[in-house]
Amino acid sequence: QVQLIESGGGLVQAGGSLRLSCAPSGRTFSSYDMGWFRQAPEEEREFVAAIRWSGGRTYYADSVKGRFTISRDNAKNTVYLQMNSLKPEDTAVYHCAAGSFSDYTPTQRYSQYYRYSYWGQGTQVTVSS
Repeated sequence: QVQLIESGGGLVQAGGSLRLSCAPSGRTFSSYDMGWFRQAPEEEREFVAAIRWSGGRTYYADSVKGRFTISRDNAKNTVYLQMNSLKPEDTAVYHCAAGSFSDYTPTQRYSQYYRYSYWGQGTQVTVSS
């Protein structure tokens, strides 16, 4: 069983930056594709970004494209989400997730949370105006 542990959340002013980290416990995750999702109070879970197991391909929601960067270091067994130019509407609990896709997986499937098998508890990001 893979447990994912997120860290790096906090309170930041609009325009600021944060870097989230996600590390699994229990096993290595270098063969898993990884995603970040977020959920604000009374909102549905929203796709943020995803990265293939090799790090060779990344996918982003339009709302974060150009501001957020997903990356991974398989040697450190960690995936990151660098968030720049933060806006109040980025406020949410951010969760990382692990899943398995193929080279032929349609892009849209990376944004579908039910295709991911393992989830972390989340880390709170609050952006003040």
